[in-house]
Amino acid sequence: MTKLQWRRLGALLFAAAFAPACGRTHAAPNDPDAARSAAPSDRGVVVLEAAKLAGVTVDTISERDLPRTLAIAGKVQFDEDRVARILAPLPGQIADLHVKVGDAVRKGQAVCAINSREVAAALGEHAESHKDLELAEKTLAMTTDLFEHQAASKIALQQAQNDEAKARSRVARADQELRVLGLINEQAISGFTGRLPIPSPIAGVVIDRRVNDGQFVQTDSTPLITIADLSTVWVLGELFERDVRFVAVGQKAAVSAAAYPNERFTGRVNYISDVIDPATRTAKVRVSVPNPGGRLKPEMFASVTVALADSERVLTVPSRAVFTEDSRTFVYAAVGSGRFVRRPIDVGPDEGGDRRVLGGLSPGDRVVVDGALLLWQEEERRAG
Repeated sequence: MTKLQWRRLGALLFAAAFAPACGRTHAAPNDPDAARSAAPSDRGVVVLEAAKLAGVTVDTISERDLPRTLAIAGKVQFDEDRVARILAPLPGQIADLHVKVGDAVRKGQAVCAINSREVAAALGEHAESHKDLELAEKTLAMTTDLFEHQAASKIALQQAQNDEAKARSRVARADQELRVLGLINEQAISGFTGRLPIPSPIAGVVIDRRVNDGQFVQTDSTPLITIADLSTVWVLGELFERDVRFVAVGQKAAVSAAAYPNERFTGRVNYISDVIDPATRTAKVRVSVPNPGGRLKPEMFASVTVALADSERVLTVPSRAVFTEDSRTFVYAAVGSGRFVRRPIDVGPDEGGDRRVLGGLSPGDRVVVDGALLLWQEEERRAG
C-alpha cells in the first residue's frame, strides 16, 4: 500500500470514530419535553425569571369522556320570518325619504311617503260615496213614509231600497280602499296633506333601499325598502345523508363563527328538508339562533355542532389556556423549569370551559392555564 493510500485510510477511520458524537443532542432521548422544545413548530423557548413565575400556573392535560358531536358547515342568513319588503301600494313619486341602509327603525315609523293622483281620486270617491249614501237614506225614508200613507207605489219603495243598498256598498268599497292605503279613520282623512306615508311593518334595520327622493315608482314586485329584524338569525347548512338519523327538529345546537373563535351561540334545529339533493347527497338543515346585539351577520360562515347520544374519549385543554393570533390558535407549553414554548394547536368549540384538542398536543403535556399574557409580553419584548 502506498503512502497516499495509508493517509486516506487514516482519514476515513477518524471520520467514522467521531460520527456518532456529532449526531447526539444534550437532551436525554427519553425526555419528551426536550424533544418538543426542539420541534420546528415551536417558536422558541421563553425563559421567565423566578419572580415572574408566581404569575404562571401550569397544568397537565388529559383525556376525558365527552358527548360525541356532529359538525355541520353552514352560513348565517336572515330569519325570513323577520324580514319585511316594503312595496309601493300605488304608483307615484317618492317624497320624505327618511332612512338609509343601516338605520334602525321602529314598527309603524314612516320610512318615506308617496305623492299620487290615485290617493286624491280615492279621497274624492270616499267623499262622493258618503254624500250619495246620505241622499239615498233620505230618499228611502221619504218613500217609505209615502208608501205607508198609500202615496207611493211598492215599485218606488223597492227602487229606493235598491238605491240605498248600492250607495252603502259603494261607501264600503271606498272606505276599504282608504284603509288599504293607511287612512283608517276620518281624523287621518281630514289631516291628509296629499302625501301618503309608508310605515315600517316591523322594528329592525334597513338592509336595502332601492329608491331616492323624487323617484317615480310602480306597483310591481320590486321592494322599495327592505327591513330585517336581526335579533334572531338562521344558520343554514347541509347534512350528509349518512348523518340524517342523528339530527331532529327541536334539537339543541351550538353555533360558532370565525369572527368569535372563543364563543358559542346556542340555537335549535327548526327545519330539515324532506328530500336529499341528488348531486351532493345532503339534506338542508336550518338552525334558529338568538342574536343579541346583531353579532352574527348574514353571509358569515358558521359551524353547527350537534351533540349525539353516545360519548367518546377526547383530549381537552382549559379554554383560558388558548389564545388566538393571526387567525391561528396557540398555547404555551412548559418544557422545563421556567421554560416555555408557544405551540400551535387545533381546537374544537368550547365544551363547558374546556376546548377539544384536535391536534398539536398529546396526553400528559403540561400547558400554561394562567399567565399566558405574561408569557406573550415576554416573548414580544425579546423578539423586539
